[in-house]
Amino acid sequence: MVGWLLLSFGVAFGSAILPVVSIEMFLIGLCASEPTLPWLLLGAVVAAGQVGGKTLYYLAAKGTIKLPKPLHDRLHRERPPTPRRERWRARTKKMRARLDALRERCHRHPHWMAGTYGVSSILGLPPYMATSVLAGLVKMPLASFLATGFLGRWLRFSLLAASPALFAGWFHY
Repeated sequence: MVGWLLLSFGVAFGSAILPVVSIEMFLIGLCASEPTLPWLLLGAVVAAGQVGGKTLYYLAAKGTIKLPKPLHDRLHRERPPTPRRERWRARTKKMRARLDALRERCHRHPHWMAGTYGVSSILGLPPYMATSVLAGLVKMPLASFLATGFLGRWLRFSLLAASPALFAGWFHY
């Protein structure tokens, strides 16, 4: 059991940093194949891994962690305007305006950031990665970031971990 928990933590941490692996699919598959794993504990372990990985994004956005020079230069370099970039900017103009408005509201009302981040940690909307970065940009307190994120992610992943057993129980009747 400890091996599965450690593996789950590692996959959750890795998927938080590089979201190419769906932790949700991993968790459902694991619980379907290993139904004896305690779903509340598994939800807590996966939540800790996810929040731990997203904390790196939070700290980088807050300015506590400095990005390596090649990455920093790549993100902040001036790029000459091209027709393709201009089309992309035109398509994303409304979305960028909404994000800027949300960021401004979160600066003015710090409690909104906790609410937005909490909803995102449970539902995934707005995207959890984006709200993790936004929380760092608006300098949300680290304790609030960790507590809100862990509780929301624990609820999300505990329900997902319990879902295979729940569906299996429904189909037996």
